[in-house]
Amino acid sequence: MSLAADTREAARARPFVLDALRAGVLNHSAAAAWLADEADLGGDGDADTDAIATALRRFREDLPAYATAERSASVSMRSGVGVVEGERDADAGTDPLLSVGGAAVVPEGRDTAILATGDVDARALATAVRRLDAVDVDVAAAGVAGGALAVVVGRRDGATAVRVVEAALSAVPNE
Repeated sequence: MSLAADTREAARARPFVLDALRAGVLNHSAAAAWLADEADLGGDGDADTDAIATALRRFREDLPAYATAERSASVSMRSGVGVVEGERDADAGTDPLLSVGGAAVVPEGRDTAILATGDVDARALATAVRRLDAVDVDVAAAGVAGGALAVVVGRRDGATAVRVVEAALSAVPNE
């Protein structure tokens, strides 16, 4: 593979680099030096950072501009949920809010679920989780399906998480 192709692949493997490229806010020289080390571009430790920076500039020309759109969704908070693993008693009469593999978010526990219904998808979930991480809110569970999004956080982080998820849904990246 060429250095340009390796550079594009390295940028795609690091979505924040793609976002910065698309937004036009990336310092190409600094990113080239970082990618040369981080992605081992050049292979022998003597990468041509000028060539990598040029590859990034050319790659930027092929990318769509960074843009966001507001998503129409209703956001609510449900306290007293928990994440449990293992088999659940089918006769318990409580349907899980979210289930993945052997784990489920159930309406019994000390955590808080942020629920959004409407125009939500994996991109909206990724935006919300990324923003929650940026404000140091730990996510215990998260998922999206059928027009519903769920994020489980600690009880004390519930109000902050609602505000963050609402803000995230007001500016979800288009691509």
